[in-house]
Amino acid sequence: MLFVKQEEPQDVQKPIIIAAMQDMGNVGSITIDALNKILRTRLFRQVFPPSPNYVIDNGGYIDFQQESWEYRYAKDIITFGGGIGQPQTNQELYELCQDIIGIAKMYSVRLIYTLGAFHTTRTIGKKPETFVTTTSRELAEQIRRLGIQTTPQSSLITGFNGLMLGFAKINNIQGIGLYGELNDPRIQQYRTAKSVLQLLERLTYQRFGTLEELDVMAEAVDEEIERMKKQGEFLEK
Repeated sequence: MLFVKQEEPQDVQKPIIIAAMQDMGNVGSITIDALNKILRTRLFRQVFPPSPNYVIDNGGYIDFQQESWEYRYAKDIITFGGGIGQPQTNQELYELCQDIIGIAKMYSVRLIYTLGAFHTTRTIGKKPETFVTTTSRELAEQIRRLGIQTTPQSSLITGFNGLMLGFAKINNIQGIGLYGELNDPRIQQYRTAKSVLQLLERLTYQRFGTLEELDVMAEAVDEEIERMKKQGEFLEK
């Protein structure tokens, strides 16, 4: 992987890191992209992985895109991720997580948040819930005392949005994972992303506004699914 510094972050004192990458329902990427827009973050570092081992078929023609992921910052916040894809090998994934730990130590980060999706068979409709897991029993208990639900059962959290918490834990940095529930991981889950952001807002004492743009995108997805169902193009899971 190639790591390229663009500028030195300003007005960043013992920040939090919020990091997430593309996952089920694209929740991780949607949340980070929305945060960057809301907070008007500035780019300060880029990550360029080796060339992807796939092409995108657009139905008769393909795209071949070089992936890149960004570190961005606002006042006392560093964001990472968003965009498209995740590292293709475990070695790349570990290298990326370790780089984030290096950035965390460089700027005396006090807490790392990661965001993603939680697959459930419960029918969630238009009001998905978000669950939390943490890097310690003590932190989990603090979360519960706030009236916030922790993850309901033991499970594996794969990929960047889970492993990042593991790297935080072994480096003695507190970490919190927020995972919004979804039914169909094939579909862009804007309502799930909104649920995650609303809980993140509460935990970080930030103000993200109404998040109306995510509601609009969710309605557009619903309309497209209905259109596809009528034409027999959408297969129910």
